[in-house]
Parts: sequence; structure tokens; C-alpha cells
Amino acid sequence: MGKASFIRMKTDRESSELIGSDLKDLGYAARNLATHAIKLASLGFGTTFLEWVASFSAIYLLILDRTNWKTNILTSLLIPYIFFSLPSLLFDVFRGEIGKWIAFVAVVLRLFFPRHFPDWLELPGALILLMVVAPSLLADTVKDCWIGVAICLVIACYLLQEHIRASGGFRNSFTRANGLSNTIGIILLFVYPVWALVLDIV
Repeated sequence: MGKASFIRMKTDRESSELIGSDLKDLGYAARNLATHAIKLASLGFGTTFLEWVASFSAIYLLILDRTNWKTNILTSLLIPYIFFSLPSLLFDVFRGEIGKWIAFVAVVLRLFFPRHFPDWLELPGALILLMVVAPSLLADTVKDCWIGVAICLVIACYLLQEHIRASGGFRNSFTRANGLSNTIGIILLFVYPVWALVLDIV
């Protein structure tokens, strides 16, 4: 009788130790899961926020070019930049039925009423048309991978060096009133691709 109770106590102690060890491992795994989920969520939020910043910076540069503040840069390169950096929320809206209707109206106006189609609508119309007709390889695959990010980075680098050359040097691009606004807009083009490439490498 004494031996049986001793064996029972020993197995009960081993069972409670195993359960305690398992609960400790489970708590450690839950902490790791929470830490990694928070880290990934913050990185995802950062990337999405920087996509918005970069896209609106490119739109800002397009607007500057169409107003009195001429940028003296090849602004048509901003169209593929916006295509690859536009946040998924807006991209999906313009790629859907809304974008198709906007593209249809733009094409009809351009074809049949060219005098009523303003020049400043050429590039935005081209952007909407590009989003609507782009094959899924570009719109779904290349846009969401490092290739699209690298294209954005190359465009930003090219626009910056063209702007510095058009301003008459690095110092002038930061000292002239219109040069400064353009320089800030172009520098903001770098935030999203650099961040996204760093995340891809890490």
C-alpha cells in the first residue's frame, strides 16, 4: 500500500512538472507571437503610411508642374511612379469600375471634344488609363514586389539629379523658393522605396 501511494505521488509530481513546463513554454510562445505580430503590424503600417506620403508627393509635383511653379523635370516619369507606389486601397478603386468609367469619359472627351479637353488632364488621364489596362503581371505581381519598389527608386534618383541640374547646382536647388519646394517633393519620393527595400533586405 505504501509503495503504491509513493509511485502515485511520484507520477503526480512528474505530471504537474510536465504541465508546468508546457504552460511555461506556451506563455513564452504567446509572448513571442504577440511581439512579432506587433512588430509586423507596425512595419506594415509604416510601409502603408510611406506609400501615401510618396504618392501624394508625386501628385504634388505633378500639380506644381501644371501651375506657375514649373519643375523643369520630366514629370511624365511620375505616372509610373504613382502606379507602383499608390496604396492598394486607391489602386483597387481606380482599377475597378470607377476607374473604367473615368478612363472611358477621358478617352471620349479626348477623341471627340479635343478642344474641351484641358492639357493639365493629359497625365492624370494617362495614369487612370494605365491602371485600368495594365496586365495583372504588372498590376498584381510587379507592383507588390521589390521590382516595383526598385523602379520607384530609380525614377526618384533620376528626377532628383535632373532637378539639381535644372536648378543650376545642388545649392540652388535648396535656396531658390520654387527650387526648395520641388526639392522637398522629390526627396519625399525616396521615403517609400528606400523603406520598402530595407524591409525586403532585412
